[in-house]
Amino acid sequence: MMIFGFNLPLWAVFLGGIIAVFVAWKIIKFAIKILFILIAFFAILFGIDALNTLGVFSWIQEIFSSFL
Repeated sequence: MMIFGFNLPLWAVFLGGIIAVFVAWKIIKFAIKILFILIAFFAILFGIDALNTLGVFSWIQEIFSSFL
């Protein structure tokens, strides 16, 4: 099989394709994990903001204002 002017055996092409699919799958799995982590973080942040029973945001604001 001719690829970019090189004569490659068919098994090498299939092996390269399998490796490319494997690497792409790993990248997609990592991106999905990061997405779930971000969704969970923002859901917790929204819950804290909606309930506001703990006073977390006023506590953070007091910490930042004490440095200024």
